Amino acid sequence: MNSIRGRLIRWQLGALAFAVVLASATTYFLAWESFNTVRDHELAQIVYSVLRHGVENTQEGSSEEDDLGQFISQIWDDRGRLIYTSIEVDGPPPQADGNHTVRWRGEEWHTFTLRTGGLILQAASSTADRVAMFARLSPWLLIPFLIVLAGLGALIWVAVGRALRPLEEVRAEISQRDAPSLHALDTHGLPDEIAPLAEALNDLLGRLEQALAAQRSFIADAAHELRSPLTAVRLQAQLASRAQEPEERDAALAQLLQGVGRAGHLVDQLLQMARLEPEARPTTFAELRLDTLAKEVVADLSAQAEAKGIDLGVAECARLSVCGHRESLRVMLSNLVDNALRYTPAGGRVDVEVGAGGDAAFLSVSDTGPGIPPEERERVFDRFHRLAGAESPGSGLGLAIVRRAARLHGGEVDLSEAPGGGLRARVALPLAHPA
Repeated sequence: MNSIRGRLIRWQLGALAFAVVLASATTYFLAWESFNTVRDHELAQIVYSVLRHGVENTQEGSSEEDDLGQFISQIWDDRGRLIYTSIEVDGPPPQADGNHTVRWRGEEWHTFTLRTGGLILQAASSTADRVAMFARLSPWLLIPFLIVLAGLGALIWVAVGRALRPLEEVRAEISQRDAPSLHALDTHGLPDEIAPLAEALNDLLGRLEQALAAQRSFIADAAHELRSPLTAVRLQAQLASRAQEPEERDAALAQLLQGVGRAGHLVDQLLQMARLEPEARPTTFAELRLDTLAKEVVADLSAQAEAKGIDLGVAECARLSVCGHRESLRVMLSNLVDNALRYTPAGGRVDVEVGAGGDAAFLSVSDTGPGIPPEERERVFDRFHRLAGAESPGSGLGLAIVRRAARLHGGEVDLSEAPGGGLRARVALPLAHPA
């Protein structure tokens, strides 16, 4: 189960178990050493007690088996003759004074030896006897650790649950959100580790709400803008179907074709705008020649310019490369040139230029049309916004598409008055190979 709760509990209980095992092992080792020290001290006390009070063997019929499980006491004279033993057979041989560990009869024994007054006194006990006795005591050393492990494990379980409760509360609050209610989450009182997550979610919810609002506005505006040309098409079709004379029918059909053209142009621009939405951005960017693209667009629209009697051409054209999406940049430049051609009167001119300054490439389209008042130059980038009194047909999407495409490439577009009057639209794009 891929659970944060499970991971935390496993890691914490594992660390706790490791600490308990380590503490138990350390305690066991220290207790064993202390136990041996006490037992060695007892052997010394036995020897000194024999020295003070003497011994009297009153155990008739005592056997080796009776004493081997406890301790052995022995006394030798200064000639090395054994004059007393607590067992019937020989015990460990006499050692140097003090505590020693020796092997006797295949077992390990602990001894304490004292030489005094022409006697050698020695007491001994086996390691096996000590291990058996310590084994009976050791479980009582481990019981407290087991109790601590169980108690801390329960506390860890409760603590992890309480610590993760804010995440559950955030999850429950998010699950209640839907498209109509994308208001921000309440971050008051959230832990420092969860508050950044909630703030990031609030930022996402805010951007999502803006995107949905923009989408609803776009759909409403598009429906409104499409209503007029479609209504005109329907009326012209009705007139054409009712016309009795050929001339009247031809005029109605011509108006019908114009209405279809306007509706088609609006649909094309709506599709262009949809392709430039953030979620539909092209992912393939490549290096391309901006001057070549400018010449191609001018060539494509030269027939439209010639039909209106407008001089369309490429003025200054530096050889520059940018990194971008060719189709998006073509749409951007085509809309700039198309917009200039629509508002430039017959006999005017439209110039396309490509230049560089610093780390940016500049692409500008200048015309000799009526221009745009300074106070309106920012509003014309809004979708479906058209200048009051504009006679040329249009959808009000051209400059919105231009700005969207420019920002898609990390650039920006600004409008100013052309040197000879009219409007100049200038787009700045990052160079592929800045100087």
